[in-house]
Amino acid sequence: MITVSSPLGPLTVETAGGAITALRFSGGVSDVPEPADREAARQLEAYFQGARQSFDLPVAPAGTSFQRTVWAAMAQIPYGETVTYGELAARIGRPGAARAVGRACGANPIPVILPCHRVVGKNGALTGYAGGLERKRLLLALERDSRKGE
Repeated sequence: MITVSSPLGPLTVETAGGAITALRFSGGVSDVPEPADREAARQLEAYFQGARQSFDLPVAPAGTSFQRTVWAAMAQIPYGETVTYGELAARIGRPGAARAVGRACGANPIPVILPCHRVVGKNGALTGYAGGLERKRLLLALERDSRKGE
């Protein structure tokens, strides 16, 4: 476990077996970090500096089969783009499951790395985020502003 400073406040990265299992929006005491922790910290810092648009980290989120399917689909949403819960439901072949997709997004144990902040309500409305809507706004603004230089 390691704590990383970010514009969102301290982020605690938890790992097991060399894979990231959780990212929490509050700091805590850091144990001796595993190599996966250090790499996660390096990539998160680069992301928050606008120098990284995707993560190349092993992840092992605990969840149901449906939740893991949703999280895998979220990981495919390009940096700086958003999709609605309904669009994500359609992408996984479950077009009427927008609410279930929303619950899976809310249960995402590895936010930022598995970018649930890129999933929005109908017409782009910012709805629900386990870390709070202000953090969701900040993440979307960071990505939008970083893309302006492209």
